[in-house]
Amino acid sequence: MNSTYISRRIATFALATALGLSLTGAPLVASAGPTPKEIMDKVALNLKLDGSEAVVKMTIVEKNGTARTNKLSMATKLYDGGKTEKRIYRFLEPADVKGTGVLVFDYEAKADDLWIFMPALRKTRRIVSSDRGKAFMGSEFSFADLTIPDLSSYNAALVKEESAGGEACYVVDVTPKDASVGKEEGYSKKTYWVSKTTFAVRKGIFYDMAGAKLKELSTSDIKLLDAAKKRHRAMKMEMVNVQNGRKSVFQTEQIAFTPNTKDEYFTTPYLERP
Repeated sequence: MNSTYISRRIATFALATALGLSLTGAPLVASAGPTPKEIMDKVALNLKLDGSEAVVKMTIVEKNGTARTNKLSMATKLYDGGKTEKRIYRFLEPADVKGTGVLVFDYEAKADDLWIFMPALRKTRRIVSSDRGKAFMGSEFSFADLTIPDLSSYNAALVKEESAGGEACYVVDVTPKDASVGKEEGYSKKTYWVSKTTFAVRKGIFYDMAGAKLKELSTSDIKLLDAAKKRHRAMKMEMVNVQNGRKSVFQTEQIAFTPNTKDEYFTTPYLERP
């Protein structure tokens, strides 16, 4: 085999590589990362802890800079092999909201059940699915923002890769398959920056039904809460409404991974307990 032939073969191989072809004319197979659906499935899975108990500070900042702070306790537990997460929120302070509670049955593949208890009325009210887009206790987070979505109701598309929160991220557009789903949540599209390492959401942009930017989410202080299952959660979430200038911050002050959280917490009688 002479040197001229070898040189031609090397040149041919280099050209084929540059064009993404093998020497047989077939495309070269690139190493593929997770699909958009797989990314969002991991995001949803990451949010599921066998059980947890926490104390959270919720601060609402008005456009003029005035702020109001609430403190609440929260407990969660998985049921039905992880297909249902039950959550309860109980407000601890200030005095005018103390005792107010919210109970959530977050189902994997059907509409969630939500109840809210108002001490002043001594009455528990059921929140219907069409109210999921409403504000959670006056904050810029909606009830839908705080639940794990039924991903079968959405399309996901990987639009780029970009850093957020100091981490390399997948950037995924999530759009409802049906207009009624978007109407319930109040969003025509959500874009998430998802950490390639932890699959925690580091940033989010939410668009209203007219397609205009409505809210921006940023997260920080990501902690590993379940080492065995590699479940991470943001200890701080900040939601800014770019249309009305308000901001809400959820800061987790204490949290414990508690798989044996009491079942009685997730009942309406407990919700109404003084």
